[in-house]
Amino acid sequence: MSNKKEMILRGIGMLVIVLLIVGIAYVSYGVYQKYTQNIPNPVATIEVQDYGTIKVELYPDMAPNTVANFIRLANNGYYNGLTFHRTIPDFMIQGGSKNGDGTGSPTLSNIQDGGSETETYAIEGEFIANGYEENTLKMERGVIAMARSDYSDISSALTEEGYNSASAQFFIMQADNTNIDGLYAGFGKVIEGLEVVDAIANVEVVTRDESATEGVDKPVNPPVITSISVETYGVDYGVPETREPFSYYDWLMENYSTLSAE
Repeated sequence: MSNKKEMILRGIGMLVIVLLIVGIAYVSYGVYQKYTQNIPNPVATIEVQDYGTIKVELYPDMAPNTVANFIRLANNGYYNGLTFHRTIPDFMIQGGSKNGDGTGSPTLSNIQDGGSETETYAIEGEFIANGYEENTLKMERGVIAMARSDYSDISSALTEEGYNSASAQFFIMQADNTNIDGLYAGFGKVIEGLEVVDAIANVEVVTRDESATEGVDKPVNPPVITSISVETYGVDYGVPETREPFSYYDWLMENYSTLSAE
C-alpha cells in the first residue's frame, strides 16, 4: 500500500515538473517571438471626407505613451466626425479638436474601459525640450505630432504645464520646420496621402490676418475626419499613462489670492 502511494506521489511530482517545463518553454517562446519577429509598426488610416485617405506609420519606439494614447482614441472612435480646424500652407494642418475650434478634451472614458465620462486628462510630452531624449524625430514634412498649449508667454513658471498639456489634438507637417524640432511630441510619419495633406493645407480660410480677433487660419469649410483607425498587427499597446490637466483659471485665481494677501 505504501509503495503504491509513493508511486502515485512520484507520478504527481513528475506531472508538476513537466507542466512547469512546458510553462517555462511557452513563456520563453513568447519572449523569443516578441524580440525576433519583425512585427510592423502600427499604421493609422485617416479618412477625410471629399479629400481622400492619409496613412501614417506610428513610432512606438520614439513616443510609446503618445502612440498608445492615439491608438486608444482612434480605435474607440473619438476622432470620427471631427475636423481639421486649423490649416497653414507650408507649415501644417491641425485636427482632433472636440469642439472644432481648438478647444475641448477627451475624457478618461475615451481611453479606458469604465473610465470617467466627465474627467478630462493630459499626457506628458515625449520630446527633448521636456527632458525626454528618446524622441529624436524632427518636424519634417509628413510627420504627425501632438498639439499642445503654450503658457510660457503668460509666465515662464508655466512652461512645463504647456509641455504636458496634450490630449487629443494633433497636427501633420506639410513642410519641414526646424524651428520646432524637439518642442513637440512627433510620433509617426505619413506613408501615403501627402497630396491629401497638401490639399487640406491650402483650403480657403476665414482670414490669414494674425491681428484678427477670430477666424485666423480657420477653414471656411473645415475638412471632416470621417474616421481614424489604427492597425496594430495584434500588438496591444496598452492604456496610456495620464495626468490631471492644468487649469489656467485655477492657477490665475490662486495667484490673485496670493497677490492680494501680500
